[in-house]
Amino acid sequence: MLDVCLVGTGGMMPLPRRWLTALMTRYNGSSLLIDCGEGTQVAVKEKGWSFKPIDVICFTHYHGDHISGLPGLLLTMGNADRTEPLTLIGPRGLERVVNALRVIAPELPFEIRFIEITKPEEVIELNGYRITAFRVNHNVICYGYTLEILRQGKFSPERAKEQEIPLKFWNPLQKGQTIEENGVVYTPDMVLGPDRKGIKLTYTTDTRPTESILRNARESDLFICEGMYGEDDKADKAKGYKHMTFREAAELARDARVKEMWLTHYSPSLIRPEEYMETVRGIFPQAYPGKDGKSAELNFEEE
Repeated sequence: MLDVCLVGTGGMMPLPRRWLTALMTRYNGSSLLIDCGEGTQVAVKEKGWSFKPIDVICFTHYHGDHISGLPGLLLTMGNADRTEPLTLIGPRGLERVVNALRVIAPELPFEIRFIEITKPEEVIELNGYRITAFRVNHNVICYGYTLEILRQGKFSPERAKEQEIPLKFWNPLQKGQTIEENGVVYTPDMVLGPDRKGIKLTYTTDTRPTESILRNARESDLFICEGMYGEDDKADKAKGYKHMTFREAAELARDARVKEMWLTHYSPSLIRPEEYMETVRGIFPQAYPGKDGKSAELNFEEE
C-alpha cells in the first residue's frame, strides 16, 4: 500500500488554506516528499502525518515556490535530534542550491546525501521505490517524477518441490536472492511466476505538455498534474510562462490512459478550481481538483 497526500497545491504564492507545492508519500515505514514549498511543515502537521520518517526529498526545480520550505524543515528535523541520513534528489546544481539555503540551517545532526540528475531521464532505486526522473518543458531545467512499487511474481511451492529445491532456500529465493550450494545454483525465477502489476504514481508540475510526461505517466494508478489555469482563454499565457491549462492536463491523462488524475499547482488567481471541472471531465472523467490535504491509498490489485 502507498499512502499519497497532496500537502500543498499552490503555485507562486501561498493563500489562506492553500500552501505552496509539495507531495508526500508513505510506504513501508519510509516517507518521501516531492518539492517542499512554503508551508509544507504546517500542512503536514494539519494532516497529522510525521516528519520523522521522511528520508527522501525530490525536487522538480529550484523556483522558490517549490523549495522555499526546505530550510525550516531541515531545522525542525535537526531540533528533533534526527540522526538518520536524508537523501535529496534534484536537477544539476542541487548541492549548491541547498548549501546556499543552509546558511540559516548550518549545523545539522544528520548527513545530507545528494543525487543530482544530469540526463533527460534517470532511474533511482531507493527505499523500495523505483523513482524515474524525466525532463519536462519549463523555463528552467525541470523534472517530473514517476514513483513505482514493483511487485514480483507469486511464489510457487509446487515448482520448488518439482525441482527438489531444499526448503531452507525457499524464503531467500522468494525475496529475490540467488543461492549456490555444492555447485548447484538456485535462482528466484525457478520458483516465482511472472512479475505482477505494482503501484504507479506520476507527478509533474511547471511544464508544457510533453511526450516525456505522456510516456512516463502511461497507465499510472494516479497522475498528479499541474493545472495552473482553469480558463481556456489563458492558453496563450500558459504557453508563454511554460505552464499548463486544465484542458491540457486532461488531454494528457486521457492519452496516457491513467486511472485517475488530480490537478494541482494552481495560479493564485484561480480560487475555485471546481468551477472548471465539467469541461475537464468531458475530456477525462476520472479527474479531480486537488486541494491541500487530499489523500488516497493506492493498493496492489487483488488477485
